[in-house]
Amino acid sequence: MQISITLLYGGALALVFLVLSIRVIQGRGGKDGPSLGDGGNPMMLRRIRAHGNFAEYVPIILVLMGLLEASGTSPWIVHALGASLLVGRLFHGYTFAFSEYFAFGRIAGILLTLLALLAAGGLALWTGVNAL
Repeated sequence: MQISITLLYGGALALVFLVLSIRVIQGRGGKDGPSLGDGGNPMMLRRIRAHGNFAEYVPIILVLMGLLEASGTSPWIVHALGASLLVGRLFHGYTFAFSEYFAFGRIAGILLTLLALLAAGGLALWTGVNAL
C-alpha cells in the first residue's frame, strides 16, 4: 500500500505550516511581543488564527486523503483533493499571516478547504459503505 500522493501534499502542507509557525514566533519576538495570546495586537491575532485554522482543518483532510488513496481511489481524485487543500491553505494563510486585508484570499481559501473536506468526507463515507 503506497500513499505517495498524500505524502506529496502532506510534505508541502507541512512546509506551509512551518511558515505559519514562524510568523507566530516572529510576532512574539522582541521586548514588545506577547509571550502568550495576542497581546491586543490585531496582526498577532491574525497570525495565531492562520496557524490555528490550518491545524484545525488540514489533519483530518490529509487522513481522509491517505485512506482514500490506500483504498484505491483514483489518483486524479486524490490529487484534486490535495491541490484544493494546498491552494486553499496558501490563500488563507497569506490572507491572515501576511496581509491586513485580502477578501478574495479569505473567501477562496476557506471555500477550497471546505470543498476538499466535503469531497474527502463524502468519498470516504461512500467508499466505506460500499466496502461493507
